Amino acid sequence: MDKAGPGSRTGAMGSQPRSRILDAIDALRVFDRERAVHLLEEELRQGPPSGDRWRSVGRLAAQIGEIDGAMESARRYSLTAPATLERLLHYWGELAGYDRTAQAREEVGKLPASSRRHPAVLHFLGTLAGQEGDFEQAERLYREALAQSPALPQTWFALAMIRSFAPGDPDFSAMERLLPEIERGAAPALRARFLYGLAKAWHDCGEYDRAFALYSRGAELRRSEETWDPAMLSRHADALIRDLTPYALQRLVPSGSARKALFVNGLPRSGTTLVEQILVSHSQVAEGGEVNLLRAALIPTGDHSLAGALHYQQRVTSLGGSRADDPWGALAASYFRLLEMRFRTDELVVDKTLGQSHFMGLLLHMLPEARVIWMRRDPEDVALSCFRNFFTGSIPWCWSLEDIGRFFAIEDRLFEHWSGQFPERILVVPYEELVRAPDEWIARILDHAGLPDEPQVRAFHATRRNVRTASVQQVRAPISTARIGQAEAYAAHLAPFRAAYAGK
Repeated sequence: MDKAGPGSRTGAMGSQPRSRILDAIDALRVFDRERAVHLLEEELRQGPPSGDRWRSVGRLAAQIGEIDGAMESARRYSLTAPATLERLLHYWGELAGYDRTAQAREEVGKLPASSRRHPAVLHFLGTLAGQEGDFEQAERLYREALAQSPALPQTWFALAMIRSFAPGDPDFSAMERLLPEIERGAAPALRARFLYGLAKAWHDCGEYDRAFALYSRGAELRRSEETWDPAMLSRHADALIRDLTPYALQRLVPSGSARKALFVNGLPRSGTTLVEQILVSHSQVAEGGEVNLLRAALIPTGDHSLAGALHYQQRVTSLGGSRADDPWGALAASYFRLLEMRFRTDELVVDKTLGQSHFMGLLLHMLPEARVIWMRRDPEDVALSCFRNFFTGSIPWCWSLEDIGRFFAIEDRLFEHWSGQFPERILVVPYEELVRAPDEWIARILDHAGLPDEPQVRAFHATRRNVRTASVQQVRAPISTARIGQAEAYAAHLAPFRAAYAGK
């Protein structure tokens, strides 16, 4: 009888190999994260040293927050024969995405000198430089890539994002000349990037109607590839508001977690990265970012509803063991373990992951010492900024002004619920007031976070760290009121947003 090879196990009838990864997916379907992690670790111990399958394994590892497993899977994928630059770039991208920038550069350095000048490698190195705030170096690398391959949509987009344009700009003219070629030959996602970059150039030149037309064309391309169901999200939000109240949360066993945790919540482009940068400039705060690990830690609760939380609690209690004594403290410990893996520190980290409003009730129960700063900003300014930004992650509601309005209305309901239920845990910070009176509001933010005041937090723009959000340039500059009221230039185009948002 044939034996199952590495990375597989015998099926129920003893004839078909059964993949551990398929078993892990089955475990996640019943919200058994612990078993999924065990199977992933077993696969990493016993699986083959390379193969295309490791890309899928890496996606699963990232989904459940196992960052080390995701990076090791990406490394094995990069070793798959025949060697390709695409596999190597995937691995380097994973390293950089998890703040292993020095290791990513070290891996790039292993290439022959001629290969390091490949346009895709230059683009990658330019992205690293931009994330670190070295825009001069980033621009040099992007231009070197374009000198070899002038029709690179993603590189033109990246260059446009780190510089300002004026009428008569040669880059502007070059992008206009390339537009027909890009529209004919590039894949939809790359065409969209180029359109957003060109729109930004028109915006810089004050040609807002032309800019809006290009943004709209790019958004339409993105919308054709990503669907969004506002009705389903609205129903979920209604259930959270109905069921997750302080009184209902008393049905859950108190969490024994005593570790401090910091969260910055709010809509994209509402000032969350600004507050994150202020906090990370403090000597007692190690790092921060859109870490997306709370969702992974809460997998055992299913859909994060009260019913899912009660089911998790009952299931763990019935099984006995250490988790039964403190089921919510166990989830908190899992969250902190994932943070430590991600940032390689057990110090205080700022979590500014988007969409935490949908986990806020369980977050505040699981982490009794957590404090939340919730950013609020003029909705039209935020809506326009969301529409104008090419988010690299999956944010499907931002590719239409109507959908943006619907999403904002849902978020408003959640904000009103959570801030009203937990006013002592949530500090609401209006963006406009923060930038007009930074000293006052920074003091309030630090006090809410339980941090002593320190002078360097007011010079947060001088703090050197990787920033991977669309706000990468803004946090490198001092606080300014310049972005207040930016939507006025596009007022004639905002009627679809206003109608959808007013329908809340």
